[in-house]
Amino acid sequence: MAIFPYEPPQSGFDTDARHARFALSAFLGVLSVYGLTVSGFDLGTIARGMVAIIISPDILINDYASIAGLGPAFVNAALCVFVALSLLRLSRVSISGPAIAAIFTIAGFSLFGKNIANIWPGMIGAYLYSLASRRPFSENIIVALFGTALAPLSSEVAFGLGLALPWSLFAALCAGVVAGFILSPIARHVLDFHRGYNLYNTGFAAGFIGTMTMSTLKALGVTLSGGFHWAELGPVGTLPWLSVFFAALMIAGMKLDPGWFNSYKRLLTSPGRLVSDFVRYYGLGATFVNMGIMGFIASAVMLLIGASWNGPMIGGLLTIVGFSAFGKHPRNTLPPMLGAATMALMSTYGLGSPGSQLAVLFASTLAPVAGEYGPVAGFMVGMLHLVLVQVVGGLHGGLNLYNNGFAGGLAAGLFLPVLEWLREWRRHEV
Repeated sequence: MAIFPYEPPQSGFDTDARHARFALSAFLGVLSVYGLTVSGFDLGTIARGMVAIIISPDILINDYASIAGLGPAFVNAALCVFVALSLLRLSRVSISGPAIAAIFTIAGFSLFGKNIANIWPGMIGAYLYSLASRRPFSENIIVALFGTALAPLSSEVAFGLGLALPWSLFAALCAGVVAGFILSPIARHVLDFHRGYNLYNTGFAAGFIGTMTMSTLKALGVTLSGGFHWAELGPVGTLPWLSVFFAALMIAGMKLDPGWFNSYKRLLTSPGRLVSDFVRYYGLGATFVNMGIMGFIASAVMLLIGASWNGPMIGGLLTIVGFSAFGKHPRNTLPPMLGAATMALMSTYGLGSPGSQLAVLFASTLAPVAGEYGPVAGFMVGMLHLVLVQVVGGLHGGLNLYNNGFAGGLAAGLFLPVLEWLREWRRHEV
């Protein structure tokens, strides 16, 4: 059986897929040019920064802008995006909402935890799972790309546990492969818990694997290397570049689809529940417009909360933009983000802490709750998300980069029964 079968795009979708692939290639170019520009085109600086990035243990929070500088961080993001795009092309997957979300998520998290070395073991494991299940890799590649959430596991084993070379590298490869292999079936299973109301489903699955791994390490008396890196940077260096890119997305969307406005109005009525592929449902034009708008909204939120424009926060921003092709739009995203921000202000965590600022952005993983049950429900589940995300990281020790996806899955799964009971109660009362 061919592991990379060719599946021709659906009629009427092939043109959008080609345009989407071109846009992602342009995004790769933006990452590369920005990284080179910020580094002053100094290849020595980039090389030294890349080495520092690769050998860092990478458990949360490990800001590459703090470790190596924004230039090498963005070059690393560009390299990881190039790998992801190449794998999508090899597997002949048509570019639509899930692929766009995966590419932008990899780009974002390649600024704080994923690098050109540690993303490979998990993806190899996912490939081996496809072989073992006798299914084409094209059916599993999106989970494989999102599954790089567990990339810090390989880095920690290789450089954080004090094992001698070359055995540390071999152990790191084995650990990452096993994690990638079991992630695919677990991700499909845990979807039933939150029923698609947590957009970062792979992060939810990765949280359980990280918790299992962390529990085993603690039982064996093995401690993680730890560390915390968080750069304090202003928006002047990156916001203009990002703004131009967001504006270009909107202009491209309007050019691609003269009827984008009507399509976008329909898109705004979508609950966003998994699987909501905006490219297939509403067209690439409306999707690009939504991505650009969401980029500006997320940037405004970062400015309002006084966030640092470092690797993790820009990573959160790019993740929102990517998932704006796969479930997020202004109407369903703002309520949980506002709920998380309000809870941060009410709690002892405050809005100025890194965990709270990240939670405000990543609370958008619960956008489908607001889309289905209304803004009040979205606001409330955003508040719950904020308090959960502050503690669940201790369960997996930072081995799961999508900590907010883990917390979001728990928040959605716990909150949904209450929301459904209230909906049924109101129906009976009426």
